[in-house]
Amino acid sequence: MSNNLTIGSRSIGDDQPVYVIAEIGLNHNGSVEIAKQLIDVAVEAGAQAVKFQKRTPDISTPEHMKSTPRETPWGTMTYLEYRYRVEFEQEQYSEIDAYCREKGIDWFASPWDENAVEFLESMNVVAYKIASASVTDLSMLAKIAETKKPVILSTGMSTIDQIDKAVQTLGTENLSMMHATSTYPLPPEEANLRMITTLKERYNVPVGYSGHETGLQISIAAVALGAVSVERHITLDRAMWGSDHGASLEPKGFVSLIRDIRVIEQAMGDGVKRIYPGELAPLSKLRRVDA
Repeated sequence: MSNNLTIGSRSIGDDQPVYVIAEIGLNHNGSVEIAKQLIDVAVEAGAQAVKFQKRTPDISTPEHMKSTPRETPWGTMTYLEYRYRVEFEQEQYSEIDAYCREKGIDWFASPWDENAVEFLESMNVVAYKIASASVTDLSMLAKIAETKKPVILSTGMSTIDQIDKAVQTLGTENLSMMHATSTYPLPPEEANLRMITTLKERYNVPVGYSGHETGLQISIAAVALGAVSVERHITLDRAMWGSDHGASLEPKGFVSLIRDIRVIEQAMGDGVKRIYPGELAPLSKLRRVDA
């Protein structure tokens, strides 16, 4: 059994309730009001945390993408301009921080560059989530490790060798991982859920699942296979403009997901064979020969 990881007041591990993260990401489309509505969705569904993304667009945007035209609800602009348009800064995150405290839910973010780590430290986030795209950014990972904060590492679009190097950089004392496949939306044949066991056995840290599929089945199966945390993108409406909405769960779907996760938790049991009280009546009526 791997060691537990504590984020805020909650523990993540094999003997704990599944830790559910509502990934808001950029699905707020640059609006604090939409972000608050999504926080409400997460709270009402019973999630333990909401997660955002934090970038310094000049640094985190690949050079070949900066001047690429992008059609947006605010007109045609360069990709770099779009990134600035949807980026929250201190004023917005201070409002989000206060709102999350009021609602009793933790928030943190995936930094995409070292300046973003410094920004999130200034906001005193409770943890860091490392996006799959950042697994190979060892300099940023080292900066995150210096904070001594809990870290959740996603493993999509990465080789085992790349993940090994990331884990060596981060250390395992404050580390949890998430199996992920970074296809949006995720087809079942690319889910490879047995990687949850592979990661647990290789790194001996809590391992969860970050899903990008359109339904609930794969995430629920991940819990049955031992995922100790689940992260899913949420949206108010999958038809909204933006790259992640189509692979996100709407409010009713997110409620159903967490409901089903809690049922699966109860159903998993401890692996010790016993006769349950509910079996005694059928036993007395149906068994003809006693042992």
